[in-house]
Amino acid sequence: MKENKNNSKSTKNRVLMLTESAAMIAFATVLSIVKIVDMPYGGSVTACSMLPLLIISYRYGTKWGLLTSFTYGVIQMLLGMDNLTYATSFWAVIAIILFDYLFAFVVLGLGGLFRKLTKTQGQALCTAAIVTGLLRYLCHTVSGCTVWAGMALPTKEALIYSLSYNLTYMLPEIIVLAVGAVLVSRLLDFSQTDIKRIVVRKSTSVVAVILSAVADVALVAAVIVSIVFIAPYLQAEDGSFLLKGILLVNWTPVLITLLCGVAVFAILFVISNVIKKKAVK
Repeated sequence: MKENKNNSKSTKNRVLMLTESAAMIAFATVLSIVKIVDMPYGGSVTACSMLPLLIISYRYGTKWGLLTSFTYGVIQMLLGMDNLTYATSFWAVIAIILFDYLFAFVVLGLGGLFRKLTKTQGQALCTAAIVTGLLRYLCHTVSGCTVWAGMALPTKEALIYSLSYNLTYMLPEIIVLAVGAVLVSRLLDFSQTDIKRIVVRKSTSVVAVILSAVADVALVAAVIVSIVFIAPYLQAEDGSFLLKGILLVNWTPVLITLLCGVAVFAILFVISNVIKKKAVK
């Protein structure tokens, strides 16, 4: 009887994993279409499209995360088949399939490694976002070298160009992903069987919780809006990374946005803590 209950529980957990993974893959696919920034000469920054896969890996471990990420990579490949037309040879086709899709997204499954290596959920997901984002960047770089070498660029310059071009959209992508990971970690607990809201003490005022959440959202919104203003200027006409482009940015709206976001965050954070302390007393 006890064995039957254990089997039933195991089956239920397996069904939950499959259902949740399917939902997260679908969510990630939708987010990959939502572009925060569409770079003028190729590439785009998405609305934390990799985060659902990092969450799955965090919840169910690296092996399951790798499988889920591989499935997502296959879907992305099917949606982006037009990119194969850029290939100049059979090996270029293979490189695009492997490094632009399969390997590039499979690495997201490694995000689960940081659950045991860090103290908190926020640190784990933020670290996973940065590390897997960099690994994905390297995968795209390898693909770019293969595609453009000997065609639009001399073979020796293809590596430099690929490193530069992919940095233009992957750098802001990683920043948005890391910020999103921290924000979500403050709102939801992914460490339990069921995803739940972060539990607050009963003595904590509802108003304080709301103010704290609004403060977080204000800061994240300020960062994202700033990236929208800055990112397009970091790409040269040939698609390469242009650091001097920051001189062309209209910094007035950027600074206003950042200052407003930081100010709102600081004010609401202080008020929230004051309310919490009064509630404890």
